[in-house]
Amino acid sequence: MGKDYHNPVLLKESVDGLNINENGVYVDVTFGGGGHSKEILKRLGEKGKLIAFDQDEDALANTIDDPRFVLINENFKFLKQFLKFYGIVEVDGILADFGVSSHQFDKAERGFSTRFDADLDMRMSEKNELTAYAVVNTYSQQELASVLFNYGELRNANDMAQRLIDVRKESPIKTTAQLKSALQRFLPKMKENKILAQIYQAIRIEVNQEIEVLKAFLLQVPDVLKTGGRLSVISYHSLEDRCVKRFIRDGKFEGEAEKDFYGNINVPLKKVNGLIVPSATEITVNNRARSAKLRIAERL
Repeated sequence: MGKDYHNPVLLKESVDGLNINENGVYVDVTFGGGGHSKEILKRLGEKGKLIAFDQDEDALANTIDDPRFVLINENFKFLKQFLKFYGIVEVDGILADFGVSSHQFDKAERGFSTRFDADLDMRMSEKNELTAYAVVNTYSQQELASVLFNYGELRNANDMAQRLIDVRKESPIKTTAQLKSALQRFLPKMKENKILAQIYQAIRIEVNQEIEVLKAFLLQVPDVLKTGGRLSVISYHSLEDRCVKRFIRDGKFEGEAEKDFYGNINVPLKKVNGLIVPSATEITVNNRARSAKLRIAERL
C-alpha cells in the first residue's frame, strides 16, 4: 500500500531529528504505511535495528521485508513490555506520528471520516471493545458533554450531549449519518465541516483513549531512551501537543517541574530546537499536514 495508505508528514524533519546512529536501535511507534520506518531504515547500517508498533491490523499489509525490521501489532502504550520481550533495554531514538492515517480516514467502513456514511465504529484496533456506537448510545449526558468539551473543544457540548440523549430515546444512533442528523441544529452551514470534524475527533479520542495512551507512552520514554537518545513527535491537535510540550519541559503533565535541593529543574528530557511545522509546499501536496507540529527532545 505504501503512500496510498498514508503520506508521511514532516518525513525528513522528523527523521533528521533522531540524529541517527547507523548502528543504533530505533522505534517507530506509529508504523501506519511505513513511510517514516522506511526512511529510518535507509539511514541505518547492517547492524542497525528498527522496531515498529501499530495496533491496526490493516497496517500489517505494509510490513517491510528487512532483517533489521520487526513490526509489532500492538498499541504503543506497551512500549517497554514489548521491547523487553525482544531483549531491548535501551534505544537510540523513538519516533511517533499521532495522526490518524489517510487509510483509516479513506476506508469508509471504519467510520473515521465525515465524508462517508458508516456504522459508528472509530476503533483503531478491532481488539478494542469500546466503539463510537457505545459512546454515543450508552454514555450519560455528563459523560458525553465531557467528551465533546474536553476532546472536541466544543463550547455547546452540554446542549449537544442532551440532544444525543433525546434522540437515542426514540431510536439508537447507529451510523455516522444518523449522528450528523441528530446534531444538525448545531452545524451552521458555513462551519458544518469544522464542527463535525471536532465532534468526530472527540468521539474518536474517547473510543481509542488517545490522550491516556499518549501519556502512558511519554512516561515510558525516559526509561527506554539512552542518554543522548532522541524523541521525535508529531502531533495534530492542541490536546496532544500540549501534553508533549509539557512533558518535554516539565517531565510531567500537571504542576511544576521537580527541582533539586538547589532549585535546579530536574527533568529527563531537553528540547532540541523549536517547534517545527510543515512548509507551505508540503501542505499544498498533503492537506492533512496542515495542523502537524513536530517537537524533538533529547534524553539527559
